[in-house]
Amino acid sequence: MERIQNYISHLQGVLERLSLEDVQRSINVIMDAYHAEKQIFVIGNGGSASTASHLACDLGKGTSVNGKPRFRVISLTDNVATMTAWSNDVSYEDVFVEQLKNLVNPGDVVIGISASGNSENVIRAMQHASEIGCQTIGWSGFGGGTLATICDVNVVVDSNQYGPVEDVHLILNHVLHAWIQEELTST
Repeated sequence: MERIQNYISHLQGVLERLSLEDVQRSINVIMDAYHAEKQIFVIGNGGSASTASHLACDLGKGTSVNGKPRFRVISLTDNVATMTAWSNDVSYEDVFVEQLKNLVNPGDVVIGISASGNSENVIRAMQHASEIGCQTIGWSGFGGGTLATICDVNVVVDSNQYGPVEDVHLILNHVLHAWIQEELTST
């Protein structure tokens, strides 16, 4: 029982230290993209890839309100054939940047999720997005890593453990979804 309580206590502390201002800033960027009819792209590896898929699903379907425009959102982690083709033919470090080159436009939003903040393929994609005039949002942990130094808006989870960082990223997804759902149904 002690191990269970230790994990939960650590997670509670991480949530208490979460910057709500940074969370709100990321929501504002996403809502600005929605109102401007811009696209939103989400990327990540491993557990963060799963969160990217979940986030795209919740933004694309979970925020659908009759009579309101829908979010234009794509997770670049979901096409296995495309990811493995770029990985094999170019490099895994370029798997997201190469997909962005086909799809992204200036003013779009790219959300990079990386627990360490140092995933090279996420970093390269975020740099490309910045260079062409996209808004960038980084969700990381472990002090933020490189991701926190290159994104317009950052939410850094104050933990050096992958589980709690990934837990909070999923919570951020659900906070975002709930906030948007309430916003769209109240106007």
